[in-house]
Amino acid sequence: MEQQRVFGDFHSILSESEVWKIGGFPLPDGSFWEYREPNAVVIVRNGILYVRAPLSRQNNQIQILDNAKHMYYSNEEVEVPESGEVTFELQIRARTQGTVPGDLYDGYVSLNLLDFSTGGALDFFASNDKYASVYAVLPFPGVQVPESDKTRYFCIFKEEDTHFTPLEFNTYKITYNRAEDEAVFYVNGEEIRRENNIPIKFNKFTIALGIMTEKDLTPQGSVSVHGQTVIAEYSPVTVTIKD
Repeated sequence: MEQQRVFGDFHSILSESEVWKIGGFPLPDGSFWEYREPNAVVIVRNGILYVRAPLSRQNNQIQILDNAKHMYYSNEEVEVPESGEVTFELQIRARTQGTVPGDLYDGYVSLNLLDFSTGGALDFFASNDKYASVYAVLPFPGVQVPESDKTRYFCIFKEEDTHFTPLEFNTYKITYNRAEDEAVFYVNGEEIRRENNIPIKFNKFTIALGIMTEKDLTPQGSVSVHGQTVIAEYSPVTVTIKD
């Protein structure tokens, strides 16, 4: 049996009460760290979400809080079927200004599939001229990651520039099969990565649409912001579940 639904309705993006909300994490002091750039310009037109964000947000202590600058989470989580597979597909257009040439991680547009029950993540990152697929288990604030006798936390990036048109809309798709412990990444219909023997079972995904950097914290703190701007455009996300 196949079920399909679309996460769009970007016209309600400002209400943060229907399909999408601003992302972030609760902090130990009871406050909430928002992934919200104060000078972001948000436009919804012809069903496409456009966000232009001059980057300014930094966190000097926690890497995950420094990485994402402006991000929307789906209010509803997508439950992963015990057998069969779940697929997420959308179009993304990424353009940046003031980023270091050839450095994807200096500013990019993201699709993040986040499982806050395990710390797992499956992502696509896209910049002006390349993209990366990402497979990770991360120490999200407030999330209890299962114990493991192997490497508990990891993040494996794979950079590509094939099957991809720079500065234009490209179609990104991620398929996850829980029974087979397998994730497959596609760009414009071409398989570009397959991960087998995934060591955790993803249970449910929050869909995240983000503007991010990925710069390691230094002893002096964050070095992720230097005046760059990221322009993101997203189509609605089509989710297909096959049992």
